[in-house]
Amino acid sequence: MTIYRDELEAILAKTATENKIVIIAVVNKAYVEGDKSMLDLFLDGFWHGDDTRGLRDHLLIVAVDQTAYERCMFLKLHCYKLETDGVDYDGEKLFMSGDFVKMMWRRTLFLGDVLKRGYNFIFTDTDVIWLRNPFPRLNPNETIDLQISTDVFYGDEWSESNKINTGFYMIRSNNKTIALFDNWYAKKDNSSGMKEQDVLEMLMHEGVFKGLGLRVRFLDTLFFSGFCQKSSDVSAVVTVHANCCRSISAKLTDLMDVIHHWKTFKNLPTNETLTIEWSKHLACINSWKF
Repeated sequence: MTIYRDELEAILAKTATENKIVIIAVVNKAYVEGDKSMLDLFLDGFWHGDDTRGLRDHLLIVAVDQTAYERCMFLKLHCYKLETDGVDYDGEKLFMSGDFVKMMWRRTLFLGDVLKRGYNFIFTDTDVIWLRNPFPRLNPNETIDLQISTDVFYGDEWSESNKINTGFYMIRSNNKTIALFDNWYAKKDNSSGMKEQDVLEMLMHEGVFKGLGLRVRFLDTLFFSGFCQKSSDVSAVVTVHANCCRSISAKLTDLMDVIHHWKTFKNLPTNETLTIEWSKHLACINSWKF
């Protein structure tokens, strides 16, 4: 019988693949409540996606409040309750609000802990719909430390000119990536007005990636798409992220359209599949209007 030092180590071991890869998503009360919650929609992607159902066995839902944890357990998923030092994370955290920024930094600290325990992981926001198994599009070369999605992709997957997005990335556990997360989290109290994604991009442009010897691949939005820069090829797209969007309700509306278009695409004869176009995600565009 294996003895684990704590609950996190036990759930990571239970959830991980043979190669010690875990898929991690973080949720709070606002993301699990309602007739159709963001978590429900996220899981729909695994159900309707190509070669994605089995990946749920390796999905760890990290809950930052009791309501989210209970919903996760009800759905019979792999669940972990993250201690948040008394901070209330259960309501909707609007993009760039003070509580939103705090929640993102708590997430960063937790993910650094996962790396220190020797686990590789794919981190995914729950507003990322998985339409296909991403592993065939993620380079299996173990010398690549980080493969990260982009808001805007400029054509070179090795160029730091690409605008990164921390809503989806795959990272390997090693001394370099652990040092990156330590450097990243250390900036928490000296980054007023910035979210953790902005700070990571700042570190990249300051030469920290190169200084640590990190090999980083930036993911093409043709495959790892989002509302900031949509994939033009439904037959190739792997994930769709509701980035460039401010509220949960807007994300839900437009991601439901994504699922609808995906189902339509899958039911078309092969010679007609290229006629499908994504919706214009108007709810997300309008979410920025006050």
